[in-house]
Amino acid sequence: MKMNYIFIFLGILFGFFLAGCYKDVIQPGSDPDGPPQSVSFKQDLSPLFKAKCGLTGCHVPGSHKPNMDVEANTYINIVSGGYVNTLIPKESIIYKQINSSMLEYIPAQSDRQKVFDWIRNGAPNN
Repeated sequence: MKMNYIFIFLGILFGFFLAGCYKDVIQPGSDPDGPPQSVSFKQDLSPLFKAKCGLTGCHVPGSHKPNMDVEANTYINIVSGGYVNTLIPKESIIYKQINSSMLEYIPAQSDRQKVFDWIRNGAPNN
């Protein structure tokens, strides 16, 4: 009889432990180091780079590299130019630049997060 009470007590105690457990659900984009959001280079980043970086005197032919004035070449210039490090995204030159010396040109944290998430997703040409 005493054994039954012990098992009942242990069952109730175990039930409290299970009820007290929960999982944190982190939505993509809500935590800078959380799961990366899905980012399209063509739809999200290319227009951003063209509007903010591909301006006269900035990232255009004959000026600063990488060249970002023509949508079709922007991806190739960024990825093949060594500006992206998919193994260590925070070490990517483009990520470091937009968070330091180029911060004034891309001031929105959400835009910088898109670039970071795109790199963390493997920098796809999508």
